[in-house]
Amino acid sequence: MSTTAVPALDKTFQILDLITDSTQPLTAAHIAKELNLPRSSTHNILQTLLTKHVIYKDSDSRFHLGSYLMYWAGKYEQQQGVIQLFKDLIVQYPTLLQHTVTLSKLDFGEVVFLACHEAPAPLGFTFRAGVRVPAVFSATGKAMLSTFSMDSIKSIYASGFPTPITQHGVDNFNDLSTELTAIQNSRISLDDGQLREGMYCLGTYIRNASGNAVAGMAVSFLQAEYESKRAEVSAVLIELAEQIEQRLGFKAEYLKLR
Repeated sequence: MSTTAVPALDKTFQILDLITDSTQPLTAAHIAKELNLPRSSTHNILQTLLTKHVIYKDSDSRFHLGSYLMYWAGKYEQQQGVIQLFKDLIVQYPTLLQHTVTLSKLDFGEVVFLACHEAPAPLGFTFRAGVRVPAVFSATGKAMLSTFSMDSIKSIYASGFPTPITQHGVDNFNDLSTELTAIQNSRISLDDGQLREGMYCLGTYIRNASGNAVAGMAVSFLQAEYESKRAEVSAVLIELAEQIEQRLGFKAEYLKLR
């Protein structure tokens, strides 16, 4: 697949790299001259970055890195922390090591796969980091969505409920709400062939120190083995999730204070 550069985005990164590498804050004129960029486009990019708090301007009209970068850095560190904890701790659970176990994050109305432990026996479906699927059909997505209000979920899908991928996919907010209520009671979600025919997934969420669901985990089965493994795997999956949560600083009593 070919990639096409976006000139404005390239210029934005050039500007940010220059501000980052400079030992002194820079004016717009200096930035334009140093990078050989038109002053008008430099000004437009700087104004956009200012609006988003990616940079800020001091009283002498010189530009510095802004506070929003700390948000990005914190999110990156948080995600990397969850991934490493997943890899470090799953080895303590032989029951889970027999199966394909995925780690995902929620990104608006989709889940993005972050990491995967592959089962010794082929599942017939490959989970790759970076792959995105609609959250309403995936076990991890539904697990994380269960921590949201229905009003918030409807705002995420304001443009319309996703089209089901298989004949088993939930196709309206009422049915989704029923599924999410069950998850709230058990902490376990189910994808019963909604992403792929014949594949069942059990999922749960992982909360951080603030009590927010920052990731989800799911165990995948062939439909034929789901019933015999469901109870044991659900219990162990929750145990692993709770152990990761403890490492992230989550304490159940925090929720009572909200």
